[in-house]
Formats: sequence, C-alpha cells, structure tokens
Amino acid sequence: MSKNRPHGRYGRRDLVRVGALGAAAVLGATSLTACSKADTGPMSLDDLREQGYIRAAINNEPPFGFIDEDGEVTGAAPELLREMAKELGIEEVRAESVAWDALIPGLNSGKYDVVAAGMYITPERCEEVAFMEPDYKVEQALMVPKGDAEELPDFAAVAEDGEAKIAVLNASVEQGYAEAAGVGKDQMELAGSATELLDLLENGRVDAVGLSTFSLNYQMEQRGMEDDFEVTEGFIPKNEEGEDESPAGGFAFAKQNTEVRDEFNTVLAGFKEDGTLRETVEPFGFDESSDPGDLTTEQLCAAG
Repeated sequence: MSKNRPHGRYGRRDLVRVGALGAAAVLGATSLTACSKADTGPMSLDDLREQGYIRAAINNEPPFGFIDEDGEVTGAAPELLREMAKELGIEEVRAESVAWDALIPGLNSGKYDVVAAGMYITPERCEEVAFMEPDYKVEQALMVPKGDAEELPDFAAVAEDGEAKIAVLNASVEQGYAEAAGVGKDQMELAGSATELLDLLENGRVDAVGLSTFSLNYQMEQRGMEDDFEVTEGFIPKNEEGEDESPAGGFAFAKQNTEVRDEFNTVLAGFKEDGTLRETVEPFGFDESSDPGDLTTEQLCAAG
C-alpha cells in the first residue's frame, strides 16, 4: 500500500464543499422556511399543492444531492423530485442538507416531507419509512490512493489487511457492508456526509472511502482528485449471511404517508417509460447501468 498520502487541495473541490452540514438551500427559489405542519402529521397532496412547495432532506453527496457553488440544491435526486413535483402541481422544492443519520429521524418527526438523498432501499429501512419504487441501481466501490486499488479492491480486503482504515457514512449501508465483511470498528471512521469522507482520505487519515461507484467517480472528477486517487472496480457487496446484496435506491416518505408516495410513484412510472428519468439523471453520471429494470421496492424490502 502506498505510504505517501496526498494532503487536501483547493480548486474544483470547492464546488462540492460549499454544502456544509446543516446548510439550507432551495431548488430554484428562496431559502428554507419554517415547517408548516411538522407537528400535525404528514401533508396530503392537496396540502402540498396549496402550500406551493415540498420539503426535502438531502445529504450533500454528489451526484445524488448536493449544494453547488451558488448555494443551490442540485443532483440527480433533487432534480428528479422537482420534475415529479411539477407534474403533481407542486411548484417548488425546498431542501436542506443534514447528516446521513438524521435523514430518517427528520422525516419521521415531520421536519421533512421526503428524503431525496438516493437512499438505498433495505429491509431495515422499510420498517421505518415508505419508499417509492427504485429509480436507480448501483454497485459499490472504494476510493483509494493511486496504486492501492489492487491491494484494497473491496471491504473484505480492508478487513484482511487488518490495519487499513476506511471511512463510511454513519448509519449507512456501507457501514453494514464493511461490518459484514469483517472490518473492525477500530478500522472505521464514521462521518455525516460524503464530502467529509473525501476530506478524511485527502488528509491521509484513512486509506479508503466506501460509497457507490457513481458517487465516487463523480466526486473524484468534480474535486480534481484524479492525479492522486482512483476508484476501484464496482462490486456487489454481501450481507451478514454472505449473500449478495442488490444496492438500489429511491425517495422515502413517512411510513403513514403512502397516499402521497403512491402519487409520486405514478409519475415516476411514466418518467421511466418516456425517458424523462434517464434524461434528468444523465447529467450527473447515471448511465444505462443505473436502470433499475424490473427491480421493485417489494423485492428490496423482502431481501435477506
């Protein structure tokens, strides 16, 4: 494993660093305002139309959802949410960037109407939220210093190394995949956002970062990290039983808000058929391999 760890640099990386945790932004309009019905349960579709906006939580993880250099929320999930909301007569998306482990609690407390963070659909999360149908699938990968990809190609290799350290999002599926592969707690650094993960890698505090292939490749290009780092080949992770997982994700609504979830699902189904889904996410690096095909939320919730 290479010993010369590059230190942080500045430049194009500023594009994805402006969205610090807790920063608020609005997709194409004014700033986030107080929640109107946070204490009275989830809002109906008519409520959202009358209000004129839907409140979304993101996690500042390019390309899924992030705050750009102009302070605007963008990314595959927020842009797709905006297009779906328009179809349903909701004029605006208001989004806030929060730590990964605060997404579901914030949704269930009524602070947000939807999580638009490319969240993987897993059986455990299905117990907590009402997922839409998946809008993408993906493989896992690691980002490592250049020259280390053969030595650290996946979570199992990190575990076998014994001394290598990996950074993953707190309460993420990658944390679970790493644990299932035998990565010890003393080998893991937990962070609240993807930008924090890459900061840890650039500053030499960890030897690898575990995220999706799309996320790592997009961020490596945006931050100008190609000279010093590389992304491993994508791989299918395994769960604690040693079975292959099917990483795929989508939007999450509160468990009791299936009515609004179903309305958005109808729009998404149309977008899959007419090509709007692909057209919306392609600018963020989602190619044909991201097509979820016939994969369903019911299958993903029952997996394992």
